[in-house]
Amino acid sequence: MRKLLIAICLLSAMTIQARSWTVEEVKDIIRKVNTYWQANNPAEVRSFWDNAAYHTGNMEVYKLLKDQQMLDYSIRWAEHNQWKGATEPDPTKWKYKNYGEGQDFVLFGDWQICFQTFIDLYNLQPDEKKVARAKEVMEYEADSKVNDYWWWADALYMVMPTFTKMYKLTGDTKYLRKLYDNILYSDSIMLDKETGLYFRDGRYVYPKHKTDAGKKDFWARGDGWVLAGLAKVLQDMPDDYVRHPFFVEKFQNLARAVAKLQQPKGYWTRSMMDPKQAPGPETSGTAFFCYGLLWGVNNGYLPKKEFAAVIAKAWNYLTTIALQKDGKVGYVQPIGDRAIPGQVINADSQQNFGVGAFLLAACEYVRYIDR
Repeated sequence: MRKLLIAICLLSAMTIQARSWTVEEVKDIIRKVNTYWQANNPAEVRSFWDNAAYHTGNMEVYKLLKDQQMLDYSIRWAEHNQWKGATEPDPTKWKYKNYGEGQDFVLFGDWQICFQTFIDLYNLQPDEKKVARAKEVMEYEADSKVNDYWWWADALYMVMPTFTKMYKLTGDTKYLRKLYDNILYSDSIMLDKETGLYFRDGRYVYPKHKTDAGKKDFWARGDGWVLAGLAKVLQDMPDDYVRHPFFVEKFQNLARAVAKLQQPKGYWTRSMMDPKQAPGPETSGTAFFCYGLLWGVNNGYLPKKEFAAVIAKAWNYLTTIALQKDGKVGYVQPIGDRAIPGQVINADSQQNFGVGAFLLAACEYVRYIDR
């Protein structure tokens, strides 16, 4: 009986890897998902992290499809927010050391991810008003003496790519230097050297915090933010930058640590090393992982032979379980900071950042099969 079960599992894995996709099929999925989201959600919402994370995916869609209507959605969002994150004008009042959604939390990374899209829009059609606030805020941070800005894992997606985009925008290497200094601080409080994975923040470091079963509690979306953020950093960082090897090694180590924890059906559970803590699929972490691994293979940082099966299973999950017939992306854990026992997510559990993650993965998958 056991041999039969093993044979069935092997056959299932082979079937997942054998599914063949065309570029146009994947592009159709992208159009379906993004059209559904934009038709059912107004662009005129605040520039906080969750909305901004969607727009990082939408900008990738425009880069791939050149669909002006989809781009206009991001333009409307940027204009609604006057090309700003948090709006407090007085730098002496700017905060970041704890969570805050107020307009004085200018240096808090959740208000800085919007600058990624504003810079992308500027690059398509330059106008100084689009990047004026980004320059004001990010230059202040780059010139500051402290480096404890990124105290939670999400910030490594929210702000690391903002720094590399600022480098490309201005040509000033101080943004790369500050990026390195800041992540060293993050590593000192969140990076688990044994596994290469990141705890969500200092509250969840083992053994101070454990799952109900006493295991290390690595939150999938948190590590998804980091892997995706590192991919975006490497995309814009010069190969000859002195710290480039540091970021390459970090990206590769995290990719391998993540791949080991994938579930047989292709997803990652919310608590990555303890599936029983919050059982079942979760899309946002899975999509960010899928994007990061795809980007790594597509750009020569990860060997395809090693990661092809992981990618195939993740993509199969995203397209057969997460994606609904109407274009909704389900099984996304709501806003939070950990795997929560008893929290139910289902096919109707959709979030803006989950759609953004799905779009990033899908766009990178097009490039993967079109190589």
